[in-house]
Amino acid sequence: METPISPHVDRSELQTQPWGSKWRSSYWFVTFVVWLGVATDLVVYSMVIPVVPFQLEKLGYKDVASLTGWLLFAYSGGLAIATIPVAVWSEKYDARKLPLVAGVFILIGSQIMFMEAPAYWVMCLARALQGIGSTMVWVVGLALLCDEAPPELVGRQLGIAMSGLSLGYASALVGPPVGGGLYTRFGFRGPFIFGIIVAILDLAFRFLIIESTSASKLRTSTEKPDNEIALETNVNSLRDIGDAIDVQNKKVSFVQILRLLFRAHRALAAAFLTLVYGIVYGTQEPVISSHLNSVWGLNSADVGLVLLTSVIPTLFASPLSGWFSDHQGPSVVILIALILAVPWYVVIIVDGHLALFITAYACAYFFASGVLSPLTAELASVARSIDGIGYAYVYGAFNLAYGIGTTVGPVVGGQMYDHITRGWLAICLLAVGLLGLSVVVTFVYVGEKPVAQSFIRRIRLL
Repeated sequence: METPISPHVDRSELQTQPWGSKWRSSYWFVTFVVWLGVATDLVVYSMVIPVVPFQLEKLGYKDVASLTGWLLFAYSGGLAIATIPVAVWSEKYDARKLPLVAGVFILIGSQIMFMEAPAYWVMCLARALQGIGSTMVWVVGLALLCDEAPPELVGRQLGIAMSGLSLGYASALVGPPVGGGLYTRFGFRGPFIFGIIVAILDLAFRFLIIESTSASKLRTSTEKPDNEIALETNVNSLRDIGDAIDVQNKKVSFVQILRLLFRAHRALAAAFLTLVYGIVYGTQEPVISSHLNSVWGLNSADVGLVLLTSVIPTLFASPLSGWFSDHQGPSVVILIALILAVPWYVVIIVDGHLALFITAYACAYFFASGVLSPLTAELASVARSIDGIGYAYVYGAFNLAYGIGTTVGPVVGGQMYDHITRGWLAICLLAVGLLGLSVVVTFVYVGEKPVAQSFIRRIRLL
């Protein structure tokens, strides 16, 4: 006989599972959302770059190239400044979805502010806000993915998510021509409106996320009989108070967090490798077009095709290296990727056939990009190995190191190319030296059991 529902229980108050709660709380959906966020971030970042000089001239400014460069710096500054507060906020209040959603609102707001900016300082402020919005996906998004994915699959899922960086970069190569075309057809607001539409799509998917902890609570409540809900509500309230006190006692101050990270060789090594990747990528980004033009006489359209052809293989680098890191360990995969990347950075020095350069450039970035996924997996392992350190903290360090690298890199690369007789040679040799040093750091410090320890142990056994 069916048990009647108590008349004292309002049917509207009975908890039910939200639509699609199973797939919305799955780690595959979270992976997709983070992937989309990473790609969106880079597309929106690059779309407006070709139209800014024209708007600055329209507003009556001079030296627009220099002013445009400072706008890029403002973005990196916002990224760096927001990293630590966002990481602390996310871990202290165990917040993931809220900052992710807030990040897109900030991104959309910054686009509107830039689009309607009446003066240069407003543009700088808008660009800094965009950097703050981008911080959310790089810090909180990666932390949420590590929360949701099984530990044995973290490398693979991070690899898929990080492939959004390559997709975004490939789209960025298409972005300036598209942005320029939108500017010609619809005026200065055209590229921004396109970027806002992309960001709104990203926002819709971030809203759909249901964190697994919330989903499990919903499933538990719907599976219980009605007469147990009231009793468990009181019990859970007392339990939540006890858990809150316990969590609060386990929280450590920010100074203690820094101390723990600086004492962890693995965390420092991972931050160093991230910094190197940012510098190597950043030093070549502003000069590659000039190099291709001076050696092979390529115009802007040809340069875009060359770079697009070179970047496409990197779409597969992150998922593959992430999958291998789950099976072989991050240290081995990082070491192999670095060693295989070094020779290709030597080959791209040669001013020979263009086909050779394209092949070498593609291989160099394929193996260099293969470092990112196992590197983020290594950071997740570091977070699990240190009491009091959450995922947001280690990815905050990752974001800060990458932000510094991509801020310093373009300045260093531009100065080297302009003031050294063979600037491209110097830039490539700098990359080789930094990657070689990274091989040593990886060999000695990366991984729960670094390759150096295993190597020495085998020698002793012989």
